[in-house]
Amino acid sequence: MSVQRMLARVVAGVAATVGLAVAGGVSAGAAPAPGVLPVEWDLSVAALRTLDATAPPPGANDWGCAPSSEHPRPVVLVNPTMATQGNAFYAGAPFLKNHGFCVFTFNYGNVTPIEQLPVQSLGDIPTSARTLADFVDRVRAATGADEVDLVGHSQGGGILPDYYLKFLDGAQKVHTKVGISPSTGTTLDGFVFFRSLIPVLGPAVYDGLAATLPALIQQVYDNPLNLEVYGPDATPPHVNTAALPSGVEYHSIISRYDEVVTPFTFQYYEGPNATNRLLQDGCEADMSEHISTLYSERAWLYVLNALDPAAAQPVPCFPVAPFLPYVR
Repeated sequence: MSVQRMLARVVAGVAATVGLAVAGGVSAGAAPAPGVLPVEWDLSVAALRTLDATAPPPGANDWGCAPSSEHPRPVVLVNPTMATQGNAFYAGAPFLKNHGFCVFTFNYGNVTPIEQLPVQSLGDIPTSARTLADFVDRVRAATGADEVDLVGHSQGGGILPDYYLKFLDGAQKVHTKVGISPSTGTTLDGFVFFRSLIPVLGPAVYDGLAATLPALIQQVYDNPLNLEVYGPDATPPHVNTAALPSGVEYHSIISRYDEVVTPFTFQYYEGPNATNRLLQDGCEADMSEHISTLYSERAWLYVLNALDPAAAQPVPCFPVAPFLPYVR
């Protein structure tokens, strides 16, 4: 999206959150069945309840969880840029936990010394990938699992785990990687052209972001790191899994209305070990864009099918609105 529209949506989300707080919070609806965690498909709820980044979302980080025979691989959730484990997966973590998975979350890429800061994942991506590698090893040691599955959104579903798989021996420890709106090269809705259209100021702003918030710029389609991960031939317009380690199952869940990873076709993986799901296929009522895919029940049903293909079921069509998804 344009910078102006992105800021407008952020302001709208903050306003909605403040309004909810003033009104006394959000109703959780009907009480869940015993032993079942409530799942809130509403980003404003997460923003209100997950201000401390050190707190994992409901259902995550039970270090005594023993993977079942039905779901032998623990799931590691990897949050997107400018988010944390809590505000990213307040719905996704309990959703997967309710379906019998051991679920784990963590934070990475904090460019400040404030551990509780609810805005993270902006640091150097190779450094963040090493944080992911260490966390995967910790999960494997705690659960006794040889392999994990990775599920992430944006940076956490694209270049970060793909760097880990390709350069940090991650492919030996990961069976399936699922990216929701994965960031695998982007123009940032044309923002990258700012560097050349406005002399002096454009390059100065662009280089300043690269120095202070490196993860933002490292995701750009022609950034050296992005080309290192996906190869020079992967950019126009799809990711060829030949540039990535074999043996891993790659899944991409995509919206044509994505306004951050642009063009959205960058998110398609190509190869015999790749599966792509466009949310609008057979469901034009799904208006998810980049932010709302993270809290889209339809997107997480596709995640569930990717993690458990033997039990995969059709994903029903129901309306999903931009930014703050429709709650059924």
